[in-house]
Amino acid sequence: MPYPRAKGIFLVIIAAIFWGVSGTVAQYLFHHKGFTTGWLVVIRLVFSGAGLLFFAQTMGKQNIWHVWKNKKDLFQLITFGILGMWGVQYTYFAAIEHGNAATATVLQYLAPVIIASFLCLRGKTWPAKHELTAIFFALGGTFLLVTKGNIHALSISVPAFVWGVLSAFALAFYTLYPANLLSKWGSLITVGWGMMIGGIAFSFFSPPWQFQGDWSFTSFVSVVFVVIFGTLIAFFCYMESLKYISASEASLLACVEPMSAAFLAVAWLGVPIGLMEWIGSLAIIATIFILSAMKK
Repeated sequence: MPYPRAKGIFLVIIAAIFWGVSGTVAQYLFHHKGFTTGWLVVIRLVFSGAGLLFFAQTMGKQNIWHVWKNKKDLFQLITFGILGMWGVQYTYFAAIEHGNAATATVLQYLAPVIIASFLCLRGKTWPAKHELTAIFFALGGTFLLVTKGNIHALSISVPAFVWGVLSAFALAFYTLYPANLLSKWGSLITVGWGMMIGGIAFSFFSPPWQFQGDWSFTSFVSVVFVVIFGTLIAFFCYMESLKYISASEASLLACVEPMSAAFLAVAWLGVPIGLMEWIGSLAIIATIFILSAMKK
């Protein structure tokens, strides 16, 4: 395997693992340290956003403040920051707080099917065979994940399921909406300002100085990991990987994320995951392969 390609694969796998592990670390903070979703989301968004904007200003070719001079871009950026960036972060962490990192991450992976369905509706076209197959796998996988195959019982709480599905819709919006901003300003500026705007806006509802939970050395290390490794470094590794491999390959390799979250949740936090839940998770993840293999 050529070195550049191997480097790209290594980088995206590292990014996916960090994303998955950060979800499990967040579960540890919620379930064992009494942290709240609102506080962790604000801290993650503000500090990660500031870090991304710093790198964008020092390493990029554009001034990070120029985006504020265009009213249309500013409106899109504010909408993306609140509905997209804050929306996807809060719903995902809320799903973890009410359930576990493994289930929340897998449910969020319904987003590609939601995107494909939306594009079919917008284009007024009937889904292709591979899209219908992906939808079937997604629905079947979700059923097994939340019921363990027993239609009369839920294996996760209703709030965890609702927040997980909402996180998939939020991720779909987060993926589709900022296309114009990304092409014009790049990912560092768009995502950096999106994080800052979302974090600052939500801080009015969940002030970061109003802390609730057990603050200790392990809590501090966990928060640092979520912000630095689970956000900044993971994002940079993923974006850097796109220099060496295609976006579709990166999306497929990123499927390591839910698997790493699941394995760590079982090994570290003792989350019980049965056979039906594993099958359901794999069915949902298979939709990524189906959609990526058939369409660019």
